[in-house]
This record gives sequence, C-alpha cells and structure tokens, in this order.
Amino acid sequence: MSTQTKNKPKKKRSQLHEVWRRFRKNRTAMGGLIVMVLLVLMAIFAGVIAPGDGVNPGYDIQDLSRRLEFPSRQHIMGTDNLGRDIFARIVHGSRISLQVGFVVVSISMVAGVALGAIAGFYHKIDNIIMRFIDILLAIPNILLAISIAAALRPGLISVMIAVGIGAIPGYARIVRASVVSVREQEFIEAARSIGAKDFRLIRKHILPNCMAPIVVQATMGMAGAISAAAALSFIGLGLQVPIPEWGAMLAGGRGFITTFYPMVLFPGIMIALIIFALNMMGDGLRDAFDPRLKK
Repeated sequence: MSTQTKNKPKKKRSQLHEVWRRFRKNRTAMGGLIVMVLLVLMAIFAGVIAPGDGVNPGYDIQDLSRRLEFPSRQHIMGTDNLGRDIFARIVHGSRISLQVGFVVVSISMVAGVALGAIAGFYHKIDNIIMRFIDILLAIPNILLAISIAAALRPGLISVMIAVGIGAIPGYARIVRASVVSVREQEFIEAARSIGAKDFRLIRKHILPNCMAPIVVQATMGMAGAISAAAALSFIGLGLQVPIPEWGAMLAGGRGFITTFYPMVLFPGIMIALIIFALNMMGDGLRDAFDPRLKK
C-alpha cells in the first residue's frame, strides 16, 4: 500500500450519518422502527390485505350468521357482534391511527415551534407567550382534548384539532429553551453583523440547530396523540361506528369483555404495540442525537 493511500484523510461523516449509525446500534429502537414500518405498510396496503366486496368496504362486511366467532383459519382474529372480520377492521384502523398521529404532530409542531421560536428570540414578548403556554399546561392534556372535542362535532377532524392543541405546549417549551441557548452564540452574531434579518436568523441558523429535541418530541408526541385519540373515541367523542378506529372498537367491545374477549383484546394489543414502538424509537433517537455519546 502506497504512502499516499495511507495518508489519505478519511471522509468526514455527516451528522445525519452519525445519528443513524448510533440509532441502528440500539436494538430496541430498531425493533420499534421495524414495527412502525410494518404498520405503515399495512395501512398503505389495507385495501389489498382486507378488500371490500364491491358494495361495502373490507372493514364493514357483515355476516350475522357468523357473529362472535373466535379466531379461526378463516377469521384469524374472529368476528365481532355484527359478523365483521376483526382483522379487517384492525388493518383498516391502522390508517386512521397513523393519520391521526401524523396530522396531530404536524399541527402541534408547527404551532409550538413557531411560538417557542418567537418567545425564545424576542425578550419583550417572551413572558406573554410563555404565560399563555403555562395556562395550557395547567390543564391536563386529556381534559383539554375532551373539552375541545365536546365543543365540536364528533369526528376525525375534531379529534385531530382537540389533541393537536393540547400538544402545543410541549413543543413550545422545548423550542424556546433551545433557541435561548443558541441565539447568543458567535455564529448568530456573525450572521447578524452581515445584515441577516430576524426571520432568516431563526429559519436558517437557529431552528436547524434545534432539530434534535424537536424530532424526539415529535416521535413521543405521536404516541401520545394516538393514545389520546383512542381515548376520545372510547368515550364517544371521537370517531363513530362503523369507522374502524381502534379506540372505538374497544368501546364497541366493552359490553362483551367477559363473554367474547377478542373484540377488546386485539384492538388493545394494537394500541399498546404502536405506542410501545414509538416510545422505543423516541428513546433511541434521544440517545442517537445526544452528542455526549459520540465517540
């Protein structure tokens, strides 16, 4: 091997590459990622996995002659009180749960990041914004979501708005803390000295350096959003039958919990599984983004 080859400097890895390298070393986090990928694929191909009959969608095909059947080769999760295949409803319900999670995270993240960035960058209005955030934090998330959902008409949009508003304070506090720690650094002063406007400073220089806690909060927040949406549907303030939302399926099966457990067992397992997977991913991302773990 030539001296030139030996002395050739190693290619510097990007920060994203380093994060991915640390993340994939965490077996638990990778397990959560695999579960989430499988759930996303199940939601995308729900129409193929559980197709309709040309009249009714796959989740609403009723056969009263086969109601309340325990799991079998034909119905691997059994049938409910109307003869509908529980597995088909679980598969189609994954679309709703993931949609709720993504939309709620988008709503709360956009609003929370904007409020947190403004509060952290501008001293004059910091106190006003954070006192508003403190008011929201004084109300438990689930109670705030119930109040908002009760004021609106039950449905998917109401659930997403109610849960999304309740999740805003978490993002606002995290972003504000990150902005306060970044805004006084030298590269911000250098950008300001060459005439960079406030909006450009926040968008181009400050927020990119705050992405790590935002990504972790979004992953954890998605788990909380799915759980809260299921809770709202369970108490009748979310999606209504025949929509196959997992929380609504739990509500529909609670009357049969002692006589026919599959109606509550399988939706409950799916809710627990997706929340567990997202929490494991969030823990893994938090560790991967932590610069103290960098070797």
